[in-house]
Order: sequence, then C-alpha cells, then structure tokens
Amino acid sequence: MSGQTVPADFSGHMLDLDEDEDLEVFSKNTSLADGSPMPNSPSSMVNQYRLEEEEEEEQQDANARDLFVSVDNPESHVTAIETFIMYRVVTKTTRSEFDSSEFEVRRRYQDFLWLRSRLEENHPTLIVHPLPEKFVMKGMVERFNDDFIETRRKALHRFLNKISVHPILSYSQHFKVFLTAEDLMSHRKQGPGFLSRMGETVRAVANSVRGLRSRPEEFTLMQEYVDDFSNKICSVDKVTQRIIKEQREYLDELKQYSPTYSQWAGLEEELAEPLRGVASCVERCGLETEEQIQHLSQVLVPALHEYVLCAETLKAVMRRRDNIQAEFEAKNEALASRRVDQEALQDEVDGLADRVELANNALKGDWSRWQNSMRTDLKSAFLSTAEKNVEYYEQCLAVWESFLLSQRAEPSEQNDGEDAS
Repeated sequence: MSGQTVPADFSGHMLDLDEDEDLEVFSKNTSLADGSPMPNSPSSMVNQYRLEEEEEEEQQDANARDLFVSVDNPESHVTAIETFIMYRVVTKTTRSEFDSSEFEVRRRYQDFLWLRSRLEENHPTLIVHPLPEKFVMKGMVERFNDDFIETRRKALHRFLNKISVHPILSYSQHFKVFLTAEDLMSHRKQGPGFLSRMGETVRAVANSVRGLRSRPEEFTLMQEYVDDFSNKICSVDKVTQRIIKEQREYLDELKQYSPTYSQWAGLEEELAEPLRGVASCVERCGLETEEQIQHLSQVLVPALHEYVLCAETLKAVMRRRDNIQAEFEAKNEALASRRVDQEALQDEVDGLADRVELANNALKGDWSRWQNSMRTDLKSAFLSTAEKNVEYYEQCLAVWESFLLSQRAEPSEQNDGEDAS
C-alpha cells in the first residue's frame, strides 16, 4: 500500500478541477418550437469535440477492469411481518479466485448494510463509500414508490461499483461472499458478537475521552480539510434543494399564468393574436423549467447528497484512526510506568505500533484516491448542470425572440394591406 504524502495546503485543493477532464456531454435539442434550427453554443461544440476522447478513456478503463457488478430488477416482497425490496446483483469477472465468471444473486438493503459494516470492521481506515439512508429521503412521499426505488437502486449500484474498483476492498472475502453466496444469512450470523462490539465501543469512547497526545500534522490537515469540505458540501446541498423548491413554485405559477392569457385572448379580438402568443411562450418556458427541475433533481442533487454522506464517512474514518493511535499511546504510557509484565506489554505496544503505521499508510493511500474520485464526480455534476442551464436559457430566449419577431412583422403586413386598399 502506498504511503502518499498529503498536500500541505488542503484548502487550495478543494474541488480543484482540471478543465480537460471528465466532461459529461448532453445531446441537445437545438430546434425551436416552430422547427427552426438554433445555433449550438460554444460550450456545446467544445463538449461535442471532447466526446470521442472521453469514450476512448472509458473504453481503456473498462479494458483494465476484471470485475463488473450491476444492480437492477428490483422486486417487492411482502410478508406477514414486513415489506421489502430485493435487488438483482449480477457479477462478471475474470479473477481466478472466483469459481465462475458470472454470478447472479438477490440482495435486500440489509445485506448491503452488512457488507459495508464488515468492510469497515476489517479496514477501519479505508474510505468505504456510503450507502443511501435507510429511511425515506427528503422529498420522497412514499417509501416504495417507483421514484424512491429507482433512486435507491442507482445508489446501491454505485456503492458496489465503488468497491469493485477499489484496489483493496474489491479483494475482500466479505465482498466475494456478498456477490456469490446464494444464502447470505448464514454468513451474516458469523459477525462479531454483541459483547465484542460492546468492548470495541467502550474502548473507542475511552480513547476519545483520553484524547491524543500528538496527532501527526498531516492527519491534522486531513481533519481540517474534512470539516471544511463537510460544511461546504452541506451548504451547497441545502441551497440547491431550496432552489429546486423555488423553481417548482415558479413552475406552478407559470402553469396558472399561461391559461390566463388564453382566456384573455377570447375577450379581446384585436389583441387575441399577441395574447395567444404570450400564452404559448409562457407554456413552452414552463416545459423548459420542468425539464430543468428534473435535471437538477436527477443529476446534481444525488451527486451533492452522496458527498454529504461521504463527509460523514470521512469523519468516522478519522475518528477510528485517532482511536488506534490513542490506544497505542495509552499502552505505551503504561509500559513506561510499569515494570511488571513488561514483556507482555512490550508485545502489545509493538503490535499497536505496527497497527498505527498500517492505519496511517492505509488512510493516506486511500485519501488521494478518494479525492480524485470526489473531484471527478462533482465536476461531472457541475459541468452537466452548467450545460443544462445554458440550454435552458437558450431555449427560453429563443421562445421569446420568436414571439417578438412574429409581433414585429404584423404591423408592416397590416400597413401593406391598408395601402393596397
């Protein structure tokens, strides 16, 4: 495992995005409502130019991988006790440690929770990607409606794929069991007992109360970065959801606005044509606004919320690393103050020293990989949103421009008619 160094100034690296990487391309509808073509924006042409390069990179990544996992086909199961969703997990691999090249199993949300807890237990200082919340997310009215199930399916699919490309987690025996075992219940029962978990919790609380004597500077910088990142991503997530809420309210107003002009047109014969034109423009802008809201809800909000959860995961990883170091410091102090059972204590101290070193190296190696992944994901979401914003305003602008042109042409036509008479 590599022991990569952490940049001295984390604030300068937050969301530091290269302009030439990971652009998401939109296929734009570049025609107006009346069928006339609309010129592509410069950003659209640049994205189109980069499309081939991105497809080549994705193909290279696919060729380098030897483990592919997909989550699909959700099915609802109803029992006398509960209702739950089962998802199909399909695995294709060329790894020799697997008995076959393809597996298909059914898993429910609790199985994914089991996998994640086992990975965290065995790799406490690696960054295990978060799962979607167990309870209904904000904005979801019905727990088992189609939108909620699809949102969760995508999140579970992403969770497994994050693990499948991880250089360490993808080789976990628990991950292999999750992907291949027909009956997972027997494996889930083999987890640590209640008393063992209680012991770990008590030690963690004791270590947190005792605190650290001297945390290495690079991990102090990591902690500061995580706290800062958490505050920023939570703020952006909340503001984005408020914007969507306001846009939904604006859309409701537009839906009432357009019929008013149509009704007015029926009362004013001389103004009927421009009034119907305004009603049509408002209606078409409403459709663009509805598409904009849908895009933000399906692309930007999930990406932001995912990294809100990632921030909590990072905080937990940092706490576990600190607990390991705190336990090491406590044993080391006990060894220094006691002469009885020195040999046994020395063995414990040596073992904990190795564990601290392994934990530090694991976290440093995973830290760089996580940052690259986070920046790629968020950049893709931001660029996609920016492109959609450009398209949205271009479409609305074109709608109103076409209305203006139609209204400016009418007076001249009327004058020609009067002159002829």
